[in-house]
Amino acid sequence: MIKLANYTQGQWQEGTGPGTTLYDPVLGTALASVDAGGLDMAACYDWARTQGGTALRALSYAERAALLKQIGQVLQDNRDKYYDISLQNSGTVQNDTAVDVDGAIYTLSYYAKLGGKLPAHVHLEGESQGLARDNAFASQHIEVPARGVALLINAFNFPSWGLWEKAAPALLSGVPIVVKPASATAWLTHEMVKDVIEANILPAGALSIVCGRPEGLLDALNALDMVSFTGSADTAASLRGHRRIQHDGVRFNAETDSVNSALLGPDDSDAAADLLVREVVRELTIKSGQKCTAIRRIFVPESRYEAIAGAIAAKLKTITVGDPRKPEVRMGSLVSRQQHEAILAGIAQLSHHCEILFNGSTEITIQAEAGSACVAPMLFGAKDPDTNPLVHQVEVFGPVATLMPYRDTEHAFELVRRGMGSLVASVYSEDPQFMAQAAIRLAESHGRVHLVNTEVAKVQTGHGNAMPQSNHGGPGRAGGGEELGGLRALKFYHRTAAIQGSPDILNRLGPANTCQGVAKP
Repeated sequence: MIKLANYTQGQWQEGTGPGTTLYDPVLGTALASVDAGGLDMAACYDWARTQGGTALRALSYAERAALLKQIGQVLQDNRDKYYDISLQNSGTVQNDTAVDVDGAIYTLSYYAKLGGKLPAHVHLEGESQGLARDNAFASQHIEVPARGVALLINAFNFPSWGLWEKAAPALLSGVPIVVKPASATAWLTHEMVKDVIEANILPAGALSIVCGRPEGLLDALNALDMVSFTGSADTAASLRGHRRIQHDGVRFNAETDSVNSALLGPDDSDAAADLLVREVVRELTIKSGQKCTAIRRIFVPESRYEAIAGAIAAKLKTITVGDPRKPEVRMGSLVSRQQHEAILAGIAQLSHHCEILFNGSTEITIQAEAGSACVAPMLFGAKDPDTNPLVHQVEVFGPVATLMPYRDTEHAFELVRRGMGSLVASVYSEDPQFMAQAAIRLAESHGRVHLVNTEVAKVQTGHGNAMPQSNHGGPGRAGGGEELGGLRALKFYHRTAAIQGSPDILNRLGPANTCQGVAKP
């Protein structure tokens, strides 16, 4: 069994505690162990700030972008190995692994290209504004790289993409990173970091990894550091309550639970209905529904409730679930037995409040040995969503969704909003006016609104795919954070200051920035 060492202060260090074992979720085989006992996190962060941060900031944005390109090439060269690790440690079929591994490589490539277009070192945000008569005294906003360390705390469902979608904008900004992967699937993250470190691409201290649960993970941060977190709302709340964040002002970004929606328009289009059904089934089965962006609630006109329920059920019945090593299997397992038990508990909870429209446990034979972490998809129905608050509150983080009818468009928008903040809502219709109205109404409570009609059916990127060009995050329950979105992602890793002085001095701060600040796309 492999013991995944930690990389801090320029060296690999094994923990001194008993560690946590990682298992194959289908076969139950012990694969690796993680342990962060005995690590000196204060020394880890100090090394990253003084060594990694100093070296990164000495480079231009274009030079740092070139480093991202090299990292992407290393990952591409080792792609087959990562696929094998994902199959063993995450139980995913090949297409699901592509979302994670290939998505990470694409994101790195995107930020590498984007970074090559940025000014050398200093961003001038917008034009200067006069503060005195004849502009004798003025104010100019500038953005400079933060001089702290970025702690990246990632979730178990995307051990590859979850790392690099955070790391790319941080490193491009000139900020060193310390990666804390979720223990259950840490093997893939660890292997990628190990390959990049051995390739000697980044300056010493720019990249560290801590596997397991070290003492003082947040205690050792200082007020000018940053934490970017992906995971549950409960964990995010616990982190927000930590003194370093709540009192000292450590910058904190969270992407958390979300009961995302798919909405079928009222225009009675069979083509739009087919597109919705196809996407719902896809979101239920990709990574076994273990995506923060997966569709959890489906809203359709009352007149189409029965037909849509039947169409989704018919497609789900054709899905083969089980061991991803079997070529006929299209949907693999959950990442662990712990998640398996949590999903079954969530299914039992919804069963008390909803009708069952499709029960995968009775309709599908799971092609895996007993004891695997496989769960077949489930479709629930709630015919009166106004009096069933649970369906708008409970997210079962697996292959589970609930279908609900709406009376009219106002009712539909009201029901979608009851998720109290989501990462994404997708809308399916052939009525452009309704689509535009939905975009405006849903934007207030969603980080992304995905509009699909037959015109874009073949080129749309998918309800659940977080593309680096678009904002990823959401208000309220979704965590209130923002990631990706082009150059907007760099904003989190920069500090903005208003520089006040004479025009002569302000003109010496740097060349005009055609991007108008790193926050712009």
